[in-house]
Amino acid sequence: MLFPQRLGLTGGIGSGKSTVAGLLARLGAWVVDTDAISRSLSAAGGSAIPALQATFGDDFIDSSGALDRARMRDLVFRDPSARQRLEQLLHPLIGQETVRQAALAAPGQMVVFDVPLLVESGRWPALVDAVLVVDCSVATQVERVTRRSGLAPAEVERIIAQQATREQRAAAADAIIHNDGLSLTELEAEVQALWNRWHTG
Repeated sequence: MLFPQRLGLTGGIGSGKSTVAGLLARLGAWVVDTDAISRSLSAAGGSAIPALQATFGDDFIDSSGALDRARMRDLVFRDPSARQRLEQLLHPLIGQETVRQAALAAPGQMVVFDVPLLVESGRWPALVDAVLVVDCSVATQVERVTRRSGLAPAEVERIIAQQATREQRAAAADAIIHNDGLSLTELEAEVQALWNRWHTG
């Protein structure tokens, strides 16, 4: 695969996608983290807070002035129309900030768009030169997320069920890193090998 100037990076929750993004950044890529952008927009003082409050009500803003993410997560699981309203509100703002951050890359520098729901969006594959998927088993996802977040396994499984399947992500992938049972050193070697292939054609 030729060097992708614009790389889409995705993977299910707990796959290790963010770790791979960090490794790519260490190798010289410019990473645009759309999930971090979303969190900043909905943090206390974030530019999306007034619209979120007007759309969903005061109950969805916590005592710090940030979006109550747990309450919102529960709502969108129960009400697909709420998910649609949330996406219609946030996606344009995320898109604007994504473009702004991508423009900060140096000439010729690979831009990595770290997009958790890249496949689900339906639009991202056409906006990048290649898609890298970080994959692992559902059991591994559940174990990792419960360990780091404290969420119950059933809650993590519910989140996974809302995301694209492993098969759907694989179908959209130009490259896949299988991150089951890998140490950080082994994962780093996988990323380095892929980086080398991109730079040698």
